Amino acid sequence: MMKFHKIFLLGAGAIGNFYGALLSKKSDVTLLGEREHIKKINSEGLKVKIGEKEEIFKIKGKEKIENIPPKTLILLTTKVHQSTGAIKSIKNLIRKDTIILILQNGLGNEDLVKRIIGKKCKVERGIVYSASEFLKPGKIKVWPKKTILPLNKIGKEIAEIFKEAGLMVELTKEIKKEIWKKLVVNCVLGPLAALFKIRNNEVASMPLKRVRELLIKECLEAARAEGININGNFKKEFEEKISTYTNYPSMCQDIMKGKKTEIDFLNGKIIELAKKHRLETPANEIIYYLIKFLEEKNC
Repeated sequence: MMKFHKIFLLGAGAIGNFYGALLSKKSDVTLLGEREHIKKINSEGLKVKIGEKEEIFKIKGKEKIENIPPKTLILLTTKVHQSTGAIKSIKNLIRKDTIILILQNGLGNEDLVKRIIGKKCKVERGIVYSASEFLKPGKIKVWPKKTILPLNKIGKEIAEIFKEAGLMVELTKEIKKEIWKKLVVNCVLGPLAALFKIRNNEVASMPLKRVRELLIKECLEAARAEGININGNFKKEFEEKISTYTNYPSMCQDIMKGKKTEIDFLNGKIIELAKKHRLETPANEIIYYLIKFLEEKNC
């Protein structure tokens, strides 16, 4: 089993910090992020709050990668719209034995990365169900849940180091279906929470039930048109789970901070694929343009 000599977290947002913190217990990890945050974690450590417990992790931070050693794992945890710049900045440093694991929301992320690096190294996709909030430079709050990885040689190697670090991992033969399931969740929770500046569990409100149903219906129709069949229990499971999520989703955090969101890679992708298959997506279109208005207003 391959042992990675180095792990880089390319994108020290809330999720990147969480994975970096836990992985630093057993591996040589460096976080790549913005100057103020990196300065804080280098001087005082990274504060991670889970429930009422807070732990400080002594982890290295840098603003950019200067060298990629042999057998390096790079976790891409930037926002999807930042992927191009992030990957281009390290393209000439990538080695044949480098592994890039994409831990982002959205659809089509792997294609975006592969278009930049070609066949220089292996690129895999993982699904994150842990929730997190970036409280301030040097401090995050986390609601830990599972990571889903592909059931292949690289997936197994990454799963081993994740489990050693205390991360919950599932391996699947149907990674494309899992990507779509998470996409649907994000297409409902993220925009609705962002529009009303509410937490995920508040999206479970009864008056929003019909909106949730319409968004899910259109997403599942687009999935079927793409050859992805998500089982009939999905809607029921979704309704049961959302009331347990008490965090602000990343799209809501972006809107509250006046930042660009990932809407183009979420509801925007549903609209794009629906047009390809001549499907109607009025609910997703309304949500999409409302978020675009907030972006224009805030950014």
